Amino acid sequence: MATLHFGILGHSAEGAALCFRAFCGEGFRALGPHRHPDVTLDLIPLARSMPYWDAGDHAPIRDTLAESVRRLAGAGADFFACPDNTAHMALDLPGEDLALPGLHLAEVVADRAARDGRTRVGVLGTRYTMDGPLYPRALAARGIAAEVPEAGDRAVVDEIIFTELLEGVFSDSSRRRYAEVIGRLAERGCDAVALVCTEIPLLVTPEVSPLPTLDSTRLLARAAFEVATGLRPMPVWRGGPGPSRS
Repeated sequence: MATLHFGILGHSAEGAALCFRAFCGEGFRALGPHRHPDVTLDLIPLARSMPYWDAGDHAPIRDTLAESVRRLAGAGADFFACPDNTAHMALDLPGEDLALPGLHLAEVVADRAARDGRTRVGVLGTRYTMDGPLYPRALAARGIAAEVPEAGDRAVVDEIIFTELLEGVFSDSSRRRYAEVIGRLAERGCDAVALVCTEIPLLVTPEVSPLPTLDSTRLLARAAFEVATGLRPMPVWRGGPGPSRS
């Protein structure tokens, strides 16, 4: 069976590793033991980009991510995907085409929400993602409303991401706090919650969430596997405004 070479554009270590494992797991289940399409992961340290995130200056971040995509192309990848939701705010900036075509994470998640018949989706991620336009636009293009937690809950979600999840710390107390936040989104009429920080699915599993979950990392890994095995068309996006905005 001919397959394509998948390149993972990493931005944070835990999330990139989860995408890598999930992609390989798709291969094990579908193709047999130890089998999966070729995959290469490239990860420039997040520390290079954090000062620019804090300053709201996304252009240098796009340059860093573009460097990773060039390295993936040099390694022989046919296409890429970035499992980091916040990174798409930089990737969506106008600029030179990226060296490879890629899957757009918000489009993958929003497509699944639409297929599931969702009408109002809670959005959990970094403060940059929760306060930004990425998911409201992608969901609205499919007739789905986006809800974010109240300000205090957003601060809790973001703090846990940066002080615990990005460092590989997944505590029961934080799991309970996330479940409480999701519960309040359910009270506001949400019928699903999008876990759109790459690491959140490692903390919040479907069993502990008060709402059905949209696991952005594993949804992306599944979509990438489908591209690599010919079950989904090759993507055409090369950075710049995502399909929902065209």
